[in-house]
Amino acid sequence: MVAGADLPASVGFGRFRVLPHRRELLIDGQQAKLGGRAFDILIALIEARGAVVSKNALMARVWPGRVVEEHNLESHVSTLRAVLGPDRGLIRTVSGRGYQFTGEIRALSQAGDQRASLGPDAAEPGALPPTNVPEPVLELIGRDDELAEVVNLMGTHRLVTLTGAGGIGKTRLAVALARELRPHFADGVWLAQFSPLADPKLVPTTVAAAVGLELGGEASVQNVAQGLTGRRLLLVLDTCEHVIEIAASMAEAALQAGSELRILATSRELLKAEGEWVYPVSPLAVPTADREQRDFFEYGAIRLFLERARAANPRLTPERPLVELIAMICRRLDGIPLAIELAAARASALGVEWLAARLDDRFHLLTGGRRTALPRHQTLRATLDWSYELLTGPERVILRRLAVFAGPFDLAAAAALMLGSELLGPDITETLSGLFAKSLVVTEFDGGAARYRLLDTIRAYGFERLAEAGERAPTAERHAKYYCDLFERAEGEAPTRPISEWLDDYGWQLDNLRGALDWSFSPDGGTDIGVALTAAAIPLWLHLSMLHECRTRVEHALAVLRLERREDARRELKMLTALAETSLLTTGPIDEIEVTWREALKIAEGLSDVEYQLRALWGLWAFRLSAGRFRSSLEAAQSFRHLVMTRPDQEDVLTGGRMVGLSEHFLGDQASARENFERILANFSPSGQRLRYVRFVYDQRVVARANLGRVLWLQGYPDQAARTADAAVEEGRAANHAITLCYALANTAFPIALWNGDLAAAER
Repeated sequence: MVAGADLPASVGFGRFRVLPHRRELLIDGQQAKLGGRAFDILIALIEARGAVVSKNALMARVWPGRVVEEHNLESHVSTLRAVLGPDRGLIRTVSGRGYQFTGEIRALSQAGDQRASLGPDAAEPGALPPTNVPEPVLELIGRDDELAEVVNLMGTHRLVTLTGAGGIGKTRLAVALARELRPHFADGVWLAQFSPLADPKLVPTTVAAAVGLELGGEASVQNVAQGLTGRRLLLVLDTCEHVIEIAASMAEAALQAGSELRILATSRELLKAEGEWVYPVSPLAVPTADREQRDFFEYGAIRLFLERARAANPRLTPERPLVELIAMICRRLDGIPLAIELAAARASALGVEWLAARLDDRFHLLTGGRRTALPRHQTLRATLDWSYELLTGPERVILRRLAVFAGPFDLAAAAALMLGSELLGPDITETLSGLFAKSLVVTEFDGGAARYRLLDTIRAYGFERLAEAGERAPTAERHAKYYCDLFERAEGEAPTRPISEWLDDYGWQLDNLRGALDWSFSPDGGTDIGVALTAAAIPLWLHLSMLHECRTRVEHALAVLRLERREDARRELKMLTALAETSLLTTGPIDEIEVTWREALKIAEGLSDVEYQLRALWGLWAFRLSAGRFRSSLEAAQSFRHLVMTRPDQEDVLTGGRMVGLSEHFLGDQASARENFERILANFSPSGQRLRYVRFVYDQRVVARANLGRVLWLQGYPDQAARTADAAVEEGRAANHAITLCYALANTAFPIALWNGDLAAAER
């Protein structure tokens, strides 16, 4: 029977066109490179009109009269899926039965311009929705079937969890799936990575940051879920096992908040959340040892090994004896991708033969009993032991010390951990590059700057080695001291550097800041470092609008400072100020906040610190305003304005004027309030890219414009008030500061829209 004889002369599905008699597959009008057997498989599946075709039937069709191994069919199906690219899910694997073509097929005329519909046309592709999922640098090898199966699962289940042992490739598969599913989610595909988190309570914050939710207050499970209501998006929750309970709660709450949202999670254990569908990620396919193999290259494990080994040594020739040794290595590594990559990275230096012999020595645990009875992490541990012992002495020192980093790090940070070792600067650079070449360190580039990180499993292993070497406490201390110095420098630079530049240097260091604080306040840590680091990190938390995290960290540091009866008035002042600011914005005007502001003002006066006297007066004014004590808030504003008259900073003078104006607004003196706000906007140069507006919580120019909008409405200018409110919102967006934008929306744009009866604007 001629392949395609039962089909019209031309059939189409989506952007594809098949010409059976010419044995051609066209993609967007261009001929695809597709082998004969892969083409025959495609035709057989299309002819089945959506029915499942068994593997035996396909093999009989493609290799008539011949006995072939099943893996040959699987290889050609993988090739076909690779050609289909983002549409690889059209070919579905039906476990234990065979394959199914899921596309809507239409018959085309010979010219392809007359269509006889056999089903609805596929939608024309448009602009891709937004995402923070990175583009893959390396090809995902040996996972075509898994990709297709999980794509199908995501079509019928709203929560799918990829499970499996460490190093099995869950995250890499999830990233590939997210990129492939991106066109189907109008509001984007967003990756929330939990691996750096030591505190499970930060899960909602991490999800909110990944999706770009601007909550302002505490990022709880419920308010993050509410922020996702109505959005058609895919949320990828990566590495859930160490924050499993709150990750499960986050997933359930998000799914309950909106029917359009889907979640893809990765975890070493089940979330056990309502509606969860589990997909165990299997090892890569490896050839068995009990029969002769005709084509080793059909196996994903061998292809992965060769791809990584040849990247380091392009002259590596995969001759049959060599490939047989590689097959043996892959079997001993149980097809675990991380273990295979670790082995392949050393192949160019040591030789495959040497590696094979070394595995025999180091994997004695796998031969002491039934290999299948051993936990999979034990296999990975043996692989890491083997890899570690292959390193030089300096490489071992660096690798185990790098385990203290909770997130990305740069060369300067790595060098700070090597104090007291024999390594010098150039040696550190060379050794770090060597660890990268051996797949033990991942390199990322932000512009021209290189950053490094450890995979989670490598980091956990490094911690064990660090403890065995008796270096865990001193290395953690050096790590904490380094980040304390770093953020004290950042604090000093904050008032004068451009925001974008400042955040480029310090914003990405957040995970290591958290790690250093966690150690500092642990039983083995140094609380003096923790207190200093907490005080220094306040500008970063406030600019990133991480109010809840700032407040809880500051509360803890203040409690330690007072418990230990340590005299550190300046740091206590900084933390009292931050505590009062964040508490007002997260809890509302409770009496304890005024007590805190008064305490801060007393300390600032005792230190003759005018800067913090101003901050405390601003805080007292803001508290009284929030509490409805408008007359006493005016008194605080006037005290502020009187104090700034002694300073040369014109922006502080104008800030005092805004404070007075807002108090007058609530006291009913709209004429005087308007005069104050208009004077500010006429004379207050935009804060632009400076960070100093964090001194007084908001960008003062933006909130002055927002305040003016309210006054204009009360004076009988509703259209002008609406335009002013819109301008305040746009300036708030440009300021890139969530709390400021929240103020403009909540205090001006939304109420004015309601007062004007513009319900569409209010809803927007």
